[in-house]
Amino acid sequence: MFGTVSEPHAVAPSDLLRWSETLSGIARTGLGFTQSLYEKERFEEVLKVASDIRAAALEEAESDALFEEWLASVGEGIAGYVTPKVACAAVVGNEEDEILLTQRSDSGIWLYPVGWADVGYSPAEVAVKEVYEETGIEVEPVSLIAVFDGLRLGFARIPLYSLVFHCRMVGGELQGHPLETRQVGFYPRDALPQPLAGGARWVDTAFAAINGEIRPTDFDAPRTPPWRGS
Repeated sequence: MFGTVSEPHAVAPSDLLRWSETLSGIARTGLGFTQSLYEKERFEEVLKVASDIRAAALEEAESDALFEEWLASVGEGIAGYVTPKVACAAVVGNEEDEILLTQRSDSGIWLYPVGWADVGYSPAEVAVKEVYEETGIEVEPVSLIAVFDGLRLGFARIPLYSLVFHCRMVGGELQGHPLETRQVGFYPRDALPQPLAGGARWVDTAFAAINGEIRPTDFDAPRTPPWRGS
């Protein structure tokens, strides 16, 4: 009696993107530490495969330019250890328990204020700064409510960790950044603007904080293996 062969599952572009970045990180880190010519050749082959996978995920015709860019970014030793970038974000509510959101000028996606971590600032200071720069609202940090893997959740196309703070509004007036935002505003939970980046993942956590509920810091649970999607 013969067994049945199951149909192959379609691979989502988001999975291809994460696999590509995982392979790229392994290869570039290996190139930064190894002194073996043989190993360097093998790591370069892995890096080329990673660039081909990313090009397929994003439906780009060329992968050679990305391969050269990744190869040029390789450092030596600790400087060559490839790690995710860090972004700092803020969940801010008003007196009506509405959440402060911005529409990104580049993608049109809606999300809470967020920006890259700057050298010389603490994560909470970056969150406060980003809120003011993007929306004109002055805030003070209350607590760290979430740590998210942006690539895994589809927030970004590059590896990044997002540190999300609950912040209390203390002043200012709504005024969007002319280059970074299309619109800014406060929105109730039952009328959130669309498209909303990853809302299914963070909306509960955000509004729990806005409503005064105290919860443990939210984070992405480990997976086995960690680079595979759900």
